[in-house]
Amino acid sequence: MTKQQTKICERLKRLGYSQGNRVRVYGEEFELISDPITIQEQLVFVDGVEQKSGDVRRIRIPLPIVRMIHQDLRVA
Repeated sequence: MTKQQTKICERLKRLGYSQGNRVRVYGEEFELISDPITIQEQLVFVDGVEQKSGDVRRIRIPLPIVRMIHQDLRVA
């Protein structure tokens, strides 16, 4: 993982996308079972258990959130 990807993951964890937290994404509620995973700079996932069905799913972090973090890191 690159230094940039590590920084992105750390920021996402501070925003609540970390193991053990609950989030609502794409209209569904998930309990996260992993920390963020970066595939590419704009492609970040977390694994979570869907509350309604109990299915484990890989959820893509919404692109506007990832872009916001990229922009913050450029300014800093």
